[in-house]
Amino acid sequence: MTTVQDELEQFISYLRYERRYSEKTITSYQTDLLEAKSFWQGNGGFKSWKNIETRDVEVYLQQLASQNLARSTQMRKMSSLRSFFRFLTKRKIVKIDPTQTISLRKKHRRLPQFFYEPEIQRVIDSLQDGSVLSTRNLALFELFYTTGMRVSEVSALTFKQIDFELKTILVHGKGNKDRYVVFDDKTANALKKYLDESRPKLLGMKEDPGNIFLNNQGRALTDRGIEYIMQKVFNKAGVSGKVHPHELRHTFATAMLNNGADLRTVQELLGHSNLSTTQIYTHVTMKHLQSEYQKFFPRNKEKDEDK
Repeated sequence: MTTVQDELEQFISYLRYERRYSEKTITSYQTDLLEAKSFWQGNGGFKSWKNIETRDVEVYLQQLASQNLARSTQMRKMSSLRSFFRFLTKRKIVKIDPTQTISLRKKHRRLPQFFYEPEIQRVIDSLQDGSVLSTRNLALFELFYTTGMRVSEVSALTFKQIDFELKTILVHGKGNKDRYVVFDDKTANALKKYLDESRPKLLGMKEDPGNIFLNNQGRALTDRGIEYIMQKVFNKAGVSGKVHPHELRHTFATAMLNNGADLRTVQELLGHSNLSTTQIYTHVTMKHLQSEYQKFFPRNKEKDEDK
């Protein structure tokens, strides 16, 4: 007879070897499922996943809501349960999926925050003093701005991923999904200057970790380290408030769409699995659309001719 542990192990193995999810994502699934199991154990006992009914799931969701957890967190935990029971149903481990009739109302999705071009230019202008750290930071933020890479993708970036001749980077994205991104001449020059002049000084006599970006101790720059640097650099350049590398990703997507790129292209460059994820950026293209409307709608043309 299949045990609870066996069922979880099967699911984790499926995520790891068939779906090829990252260890971070797998850990998130496992944590969510064990939390649900712990709740049911403390509220009437837990015999097996086969005994979980729709009402059990509803009570668990009510408990999550009573903790004032963010709607996104509740959605994620529900998604973990849904994926797990869908797996158990397909493998005929359970007969009926207890999550299939449950739906959580999605909260209105927040629109992505982005930087305007003058703000980016102020940051770039502030990093022209030629110092070791400014040279590194210039390469770092040029790369973010011109590729739309995630902070985890930039921190993990290695030499073999970059092709300076073609100006492309092979990015190892979420869920082990690879994609290519492109960078421009300015970014190429900033990267080369950093690699030739600043990186050797940061590394010193230490063993090379292989990552492109290093901290001032010669070690690989972490996601948290990049966030800290960005906050300090952007605030110093006059961009106030809390900032995050993901806003540079939003800025890249916004700039591409505002300048006429189609959604499919932006989807590929960002590494989005679903086009619906990319569509959130279309809100900032209104200025471009209004401009096109003013130029090409016949009635507007007649107004211009009457002048």
